[in-house]
Amino acid sequence: MFKAVRLFGVGLLSALVMVGTGVAETYEIDKGHSSVDFSIRHLVGRTSGHFNTFSGTVMYDPAHPEKTSVEATIDVASIDTGHEGRDGHLRKDDFFGVETYPTMTFKSTSAKVDGETILLTGDFTMHGTTKAITLPVVVLGVGVHPRNKAPLAGFETGLVLKRSDYGVNSWTDVAGVLGDEVKVHIALETKGPKPEKMEKMEK
Repeated sequence: MFKAVRLFGVGLLSALVMVGTGVAETYEIDKGHSSVDFSIRHLVGRTSGHFNTFSGTVMYDPAHPEKTSVEATIDVASIDTGHEGRDGHLRKDDFFGVETYPTMTFKSTSAKVDGETILLTGDFTMHGTTKAITLPVVVLGVGVHPRNKAPLAGFETGLVLKRSDYGVNSWTDVAGVLGDEVKVHIALETKGPKPEKMEKMEK
């Protein structure tokens, strides 16, 4: 589930980012400083959760943001709503069917700059169904890590998905317990390779 509203609050990014790198880099998602969150209507309120395990890469050049590309994978079984019984139900065939569909994936196909936003279009696959979606991506910042000098880049995005579009609605919901629309919010802190001299110093 990917949501489009602005890419995730990367708490430590502002403290770590120093000066922009200004060059194209391939960044890996730093899972420890990133998040994939969602929320859905439940009766008269909202229930929220997140996925604990995900990975991916971002190719980004501040001089050419229209060339941005992303590939990402989410481990669906890592869903966490803070309620063990509910999480177990969500993993079953009533919802995600993780034994058959263990991952969600996103692979971008094009990017377009609209003001300060990158409109990133790509193929999103969930529960065996692939659809084209567009993520409005905000670049939170680029820089270098003050200790290991690795390049950093932060992004935020969000969107609303309909679970019925992906067949994640097998559970008979005659009482209207759950909504169809799922709000998704993604915040990424990503890191590039450390400079060669730093790699040698650490060995």
